[in-house]
Amino acid sequence: MRKILPRFGFSAMSRRAALTNGPGLVARLRRLTQNRLILLVWLVLLTASWAQAATKTDKPLVLGVFPHLTAKQIIENYRPLVSALEKRLQRRVTVHSAPNLRIFVERTQQGNYDILLTPPHMAWLAQQDAGYRPLLKYAEPVHGLLVVRSDAAFTTPEALRGRTIATADAIAVAGLAIEADLAERGLKLGIDYRTMESGTHSSTVMQVINRRADAAMIGQHAYQLMSEDLRKQLRILSKTRPLSSLMYLTHPRIGDREAKSVRHALLDFSASPEGRAFMQRGLYGGFAEVDGNELQAFRPYALRAQEILRARQ
Repeated sequence: MRKILPRFGFSAMSRRAALTNGPGLVARLRRLTQNRLILLVWLVLLTASWAQAATKTDKPLVLGVFPHLTAKQIIENYRPLVSALEKRLQRRVTVHSAPNLRIFVERTQQGNYDILLTPPHMAWLAQQDAGYRPLLKYAEPVHGLLVVRSDAAFTTPEALRGRTIATADAIAVAGLAIEADLAERGLKLGIDYRTMESGTHSSTVMQVINRRADAAMIGQHAYQLMSEDLRKQLRILSKTRPLSSLMYLTHPRIGDREAKSVRHALLDFSASPEGRAFMQRGLYGGFAEVDGNELQAFRPYALRAQEILRARQ
């Protein structure tokens, strides 16, 4: 008692009074001391809780955008969407990507992204490997295109037997869809034709224009966004069936309530003037729901992409 009481503001006179005025006063002083200790512990716990909540709120949400454009283009293109998310969620949002799809997939598996924007076969992998949950997708479907020079003699995909086909990345969904179409026509990769990776869609078509490749696999979306001058030098030889577009997903650490807030923020953004301009500029067609069985349809593409990634290690 003599060691504890002074710490809570008791004087020597109070101690003498406690010792000379009987057990009743001592008991009251003990209760008072205990109450103050309880209050002190409660304040410490409350302060820690406030600090933890503040840390969580101050930590930005990370939007991971798959590397279909340069880092600068991704940041510029998604700036309006990020601003809308920040305003609605009252939380800072940062945009991250990766130098290539392989690294992007690795970072996705590690859970580096709170919100994920990725192709459907990569979304299937993200769901399987890291528990990501689908929110929405861009409504406009995509197609894989097999293009050749406008003056090339090729009239059918079968005419490319023994030829070289350029591709931006072997695990891109457009290229995998074209690869599957060629297989149905009896052309097997590595046996009936070979591919060369070029890094970006623009450099891929330049391989064709500059005659370093006989054809190129690209996404229709990328093709439509190319300059008219480039498109005039190309001819579409074949086109895949419609494929689901890019999908938004959230990491499991984002709770249900916040995930719903992100979803509502995206939908509100698409209905705003800035959102409509964003959708028109990107040819996305707005947002649509992700069907429950939709990701499962991309399992073969996802497994093929996994196989390619493992071969690169």
